[in-house]
Order: sequence, then structure tokens, then C-alpha cells
Amino acid sequence: MRRPAAGGPIVVKIGSSSLTHPSGGLSDDGVALVAAQVASIRDGGRQVVLVSSGAVAAGLPALGLDSRPVDIPGLQAAAAVGQGRLMERYTALFAARDLVCGQVLLTRDVLAQREQYLHARNAFMRLLNLGVIPVVNENDTVVVDELRLGDNDRLAAVVAHLVGAAMLVILTDTPGLLSGDPRFDDSAALIDAVRHTDGVLDQVAVGGSGPMGSGGVGTKIAAARMAAWSGVPTVIAPAGDPGVLMAAVSGGQVGTWVEPHPSGLSARKLWIAFGLPSSGTVVVDSGAARAIVARGRSLLPAGVTAVEGDFAAGAAVEVRYLAGTLIAKGRSRFTAAEVRAAAGRHSDEAGGEVIHRDDLVVFGG
Repeated sequence: MRRPAAGGPIVVKIGSSSLTHPSGGLSDDGVALVAAQVASIRDGGRQVVLVSSGAVAAGLPALGLDSRPVDIPGLQAAAAVGQGRLMERYTALFAARDLVCGQVLLTRDVLAQREQYLHARNAFMRLLNLGVIPVVNENDTVVVDELRLGDNDRLAAVVAHLVGAAMLVILTDTPGLLSGDPRFDDSAALIDAVRHTDGVLDQVAVGGSGPMGSGGVGTKIAAARMAAWSGVPTVIAPAGDPGVLMAAVSGGQVGTWVEPHPSGLSARKLWIAFGLPSSGTVVVDSGAARAIVARGRSLLPAGVTAVEGDFAAGAAVEVRYLAGTLIAKGRSRFTAAEVRAAAGRHSDEAGGEVIHRDDLVVFGG
């Protein structure tokens, strides 16, 4: 599966645990290590985007806090104070290598609105063409829950889609994805390479976040799958290895390689698939499942056998078949009550499709 990154930019994501001290505050060694690796890739002629956590943790000492806030205003305050300190360090470190970096703050709705998506993409392309290293974070200071991605792993996958990345590298505090939790499983081993659809990813997508971060194993797997549906391969690798980034970009045996889907989703469908939380489930029969998966058809009310949850029109819902198998996700044209009332009926009687194929992302059967 492994191969060197070819074509587009390299998107690198680094987590808070690799950039900060356990009690808060930036680790100069951690920031310097990732900056040096990014600079080496840039010196080699590759465009690089750095998605960096650490703003909230960087702001804690200045605010006299010894732990990450749990409330939104507290997080916003810490991010407001810490983001400048984080960028100050990156600016100095890259300047020492005659490189320029620039701050880019995003929210989740960059995928929801076509105009914002294009503006963001154009801004990235101009920065990259000018030789700038964009340093990206979620706009934690002003963002609200409805617009949050919630972690920088998924934000990195969004950015990989935006810039047409050749590879996403997620640097973390483990050797890569492991077959089990090494704290409890002595036989836990590194997963060398995996396809984004492989069930082993579901088995290892567990575990909590660290004290300074918002992500965990599950968010990294979600990000890798999100990138995979953009056609971008992902390498999840140890941040503490000084040569890990160059090895990943060169196709070396480092970390875990996640093989992508052969063709990518549009920005709009990527948003439906991964940007919108599911508000319910529509269960379908075998005929509807075949029509959706094999023939790319809309979900019609005639194929609906059950509805779970209480959702509004326009909400994202999962489409499942038989014993809970997830086959698709899309935006329902009707409320949950209306779908229940229309179940089993012809489209003409029910008022049209439950989910139009343009609003439906098919994962498989």
C-alpha cells in the first residue's frame, strides 16, 4: 500500500500532547522538533500546511490555570491568550530557517458554504504559492458548538481536502495505531497498514483524550477516514521521532498507513458525511439498499422499513440495512414523523424522495 507522497501539498497535524508540558505551557523542544521537520520538507521543495494544536494549553500558564477548562468561555479565553504565543514560537523557528509562516483560523462551516470554501481554498493556494507555511487551527476564540469540528484531527482532514493534499500526516504520542491499548494489553502491536474501510479500525477506535487535548484514537481514525474519502492517504506516526515526517513523505515504514478511497467526495458530500452530526436513522429493505449502493439511486419512501430518532427536515441521518449495517448518510427532506408516515408508500403519494442522491453519501453495503 505505502508509496511516496506525489503531487500536492503535505498536510501535517501535531497534537497538544506533543507540543506542551503535562501541566500546560508550550514545550520548546516539542515545538522546535515539529518546526524543524516541516522546514526540512519545505526546504526539499514540497509545499506544507501545518495544522497545530496547543493554543489552549499555551494560554493556561498566563491565565494562572493548571488544567484545561471544561466550559466554552474558558476554552475561548485560553485560546485567545495562547494562540499568539504559539504563533510567536513558530514564527521565530521558521524565520531562523528563512521561512515565513502565516496563521489561518477556520471553523467547520467552511465546508458547508460554497463561497466560504472557495475563499478558504484560494487563500491557501496563494499562501502556498508564495512559499508561506500556513499554520492552521480551529478558531476556538469565537466558534460555537454548532460550528465546531471539535478536534484538530478532523480539521486537518478538512484542510487536506481543501488544498488537494498528497498526504496527511498525523503526528501523535504513540508509534501509530495499535491493535490494543498497551496500558492493558501486553500483546498490543503496531498496525502497519490498513484500508480505511477495514473493520480493525472500528475495533481500535477507542480511548480517551489526554489532559491537554481534545482528541484521541477515535478522532484520528475519523480524520483518516475523512481524508480517505477525499482520496488522500494518511500516515499516523510518532511525533517524537526526528525523522518521522521525512520518512512518511518518502513512503518509508513508519507509523500506520491508511489507504484512501480511489476517488474523492465533493466538498459538499464530505460535509454531509463527516461535518454534520447524525440526528437519527432510517432503516431500509434489501431493494432500497441495492438501489442506493449498486445503482447510486435516491432513497425512496417505499424502501423504508423503520425510523429511529426524532429529526427535523434537512437533518443528517444514517441509512442502515438489516442488522444495523451502515450503508449511507444523507440529509432527509422530511421530518422523522413524516418519514414514518411515508414508509412503504410510493414517492408520488409521499411527496418525493426521502433523501435525494445529491444529498446522499454512500459508504457501502
